[in-house]
Amino acid sequence: MKNRIIKLSLIALLMGGLVTSADAQQKRTTKKAPAKKTTTASKAASTNRSDNTANAALAPKDTVPVVKAPELKIDSPRPSLRNDNAIERNLVKERMPLDYEHIREDDATYMQRVWREIDVHEKLNLPFVYKAEADNGNQRFIMILLNAIKSGEITAFSAAGGDDRFTTPLPFSDIAEILVGKPKIRQVPDWTADPDGSKGLMRDTLISAEFNPDLIERYWIKEDVVFDKESSRMYTRILGIAPLQTIVNEDGSFRDVTPIFWVYYPDLRPMLAKFEVYNGKNYGARMSWEELFESRMFASRIIKSTINNPNDFFIKTYVKDPILALLEGENVKERIFNYEQDLWSY
Repeated sequence: MKNRIIKLSLIALLMGGLVTSADAQQKRTTKKAPAKKTTTASKAASTNRSDNTANAALAPKDTVPVVKAPELKIDSPRPSLRNDNAIERNLVKERMPLDYEHIREDDATYMQRVWREIDVHEKLNLPFVYKAEADNGNQRFIMILLNAIKSGEITAFSAAGGDDRFTTPLPFSDIAEILVGKPKIRQVPDWTADPDGSKGLMRDTLISAEFNPDLIERYWIKEDVVFDKESSRMYTRILGIAPLQTIVNEDGSFRDVTPIFWVYYPDLRPMLAKFEVYNGKNYGARMSWEELFESRMFASRIIKSTINNPNDFFIKTYVKDPILALLEGENVKERIFNYEQDLWSY
């Protein structure tokens, strides 16, 4: 009986050992299976990565340069670190324009609108292109306007389509595009890949134009002439100023001029009062730009008016001859002058 019990116990222990070894082998197999899958996936990913790298290396590259927005390079004013005058000149910084005399609507018995053109080549208008540098920057009139627009001191308005009513503010980036144009892509010889030029290899390059302030040769002025019956005076109030850009043909010949932007003159007056006008006869006796415009110390010609002009045409539209167009402008000036003179009785 004891021998039988011992045999059964040995058989049970042997069966338990076999079951334990089978479970361990199964667990070992289960753990190894994911490792094989991971290895296969990593090999596939590595193969795909190498294929993509090879395809990228074989793909043709785009050699066209990226066209950036045009830039209008304007140097910031650099103030002098010492007094750059024989005397202290502090009055310029403290100048403020006088307020206009109020004109009641009922007292404005006569009013005409006039557009004038200023040519900087005329002797009286040479201060418009004075090239000196001062503490407040370049002294050209166009540079004074551009610096004020860039700093946000004044607002420029679009002149597109002949609009001169200050309806659409014009960002400085749009002004830069008008003045210098968009960068252009041109083909030039590729001296790196073809040093001697025997292969005729070309490459794309980006060409950007530079702004030349000396090319702004004309300005338009929009103004109202009003007769005030209370004071029995004729007043001339400037409403806006527009610099003009010269347009040339491909051969460099003159085509036309077009306004770049308009600025509202009443907003411009406080800034112009702090800029002095060049005086070649006496460098010390210099008026401000605001005084120049208010005193009418510039030469101009009338290019358009509201007198007998129901179609709102420029004079050059219906008078083709330049000399006759100039005389027509003088005729407009004389009519306005005669209106005031005819009101007097002797």
